[in-house]
Amino acid sequence: MSIENIEVPLRCKGIAVVLLKKIDNEYKVLLLKRATSVFRDIWCYIGGSIEEGETAWQSALREIKEETGITKVSLYISNKFDQFYSPNENYIYIAPVFVGYVDDAQSVQLNYEHSDYKWLSFNEAIELVDLPGNDEVLTFIEKHFVKRIPTELLCVAN
Repeated sequence: MSIENIEVPLRCKGIAVVLLKKIDNEYKVLLLKRATSVFRDIWCYIGGSIEEGETAWQSALREIKEETGITKVSLYISNKFDQFYSPNENYIYIAPVFVGYVDDAQSVQLNYEHSDYKWLSFNEAIELVDLPGNDEVLTFIEKHFVKRIPTELLCVAN
């Protein structure tokens, strides 16, 4: 009798974005407090679905605008991914993480998906994020996009 191994599929149906803004000569991270039934009251960075006809980076720009009202941002590929296992649907969700440098003049205008926001130092943000793995993403972003200047090869929108 042979045993067939079953694979848990990977699905990439969304994106994540970490926004950075220089405030008082230090890069701060934008965290948002969720207001919808999914992840209600959880502090996290921007996330959203990829819509038909969009590339992942185009979805990132759209989600930034929808969730924060921010339109002037330089967007970079981070080569880091958010992931989690969905026990209800038995798949692993994976989403590319983008990094956006926000223009100084831009202010946050939340949509219905969020009830609050904060610009925080990396240490503060790492302590506040609620979802396991978000802290690792923030640590990675600080190392490669704050402590170092990212290569322009990673820039997808200016």
